Amino acid sequence: MQEKLKIAVVQSDLVWENPKENRLLFTQKINAITEAVDLILLPEMFTTGFTMNASALAETMQGESVQWILEMAKKSNAAIVGSLIITENNVYYNRLLFVHPEGKIDVYDKRHTFTLAGEDKVYQAGNKKVLVSYKGWKICPLVCYDLRFPVWARNTEEYDLLLYVANWPKLRITAWDALLKARAIENMTYCIGVNRVGLDVNNYEYSGSSAVYDVLGEKISTIALGKEQTQIVTLDKKHIKKYRERLQFLGDADAFNLKV
Repeated sequence: MQEKLKIAVVQSDLVWENPKENRLLFTQKINAITEAVDLILLPEMFTTGFTMNASALAETMQGESVQWILEMAKKSNAAIVGSLIITENNVYYNRLLFVHPEGKIDVYDKRHTFTLAGEDKVYQAGNKKVLVSYKGWKICPLVCYDLRFPVWARNTEEYDLLLYVANWPKLRITAWDALLKARAIENMTYCIGVNRVGLDVNNYEYSGSSAVYDVLGEKISTIALGKEQTQIVTLDKKHIKKYRERLQFLGDADAFNLKV
């Protein structure tokens, strides 16, 4: 078990509907990380931007983008996390991949598809919460709109880290900031949100506001608003243990079952 986890949060612009250019972009950004890290976080739909054009852009789990992540994870000796458009069994998924450096892939399909953009009409919603075991850390990876639904993220499994990869527009960034902090506090966990910057083809502006919060809801990152930036943050299990033992809020939570 590893007491500390060093994470690179990559806040980036994206090239609209161009997987090849985005792979080149993130190859450069990952290669520019000069210190050893355990985990590299990329935004939601990092190969295309948040597009509903799934029929033209979807890849399989044997496709070029998945092979690229496998190669980059092995080369950097770090797990890489991000979501992309995957087709499987004749349907499309906004699928988060947690790719381990040795080649193992954990998969989470976005549960809450964004109805405001018609995502629910294009992509199949997932129905399974996924917990990833990595270097002795228990990690819960989620995607963008999932952030608005606290029951889905509820920490009944005593996970250590909650992750959100996103394309969250500037128009509603106040909600993003508030909800990331709330998810950390209510679940007594580290919570990280990685969001894109820039302007997409639909003229939606993205300001980033990627952030890392500790179990008390204190922001421990200093990622610049609206700019491309990679920041490395170190998480410590001692921090989790200290406050969960001192403030046993998780044990006082209401008991109920979620139907999916």
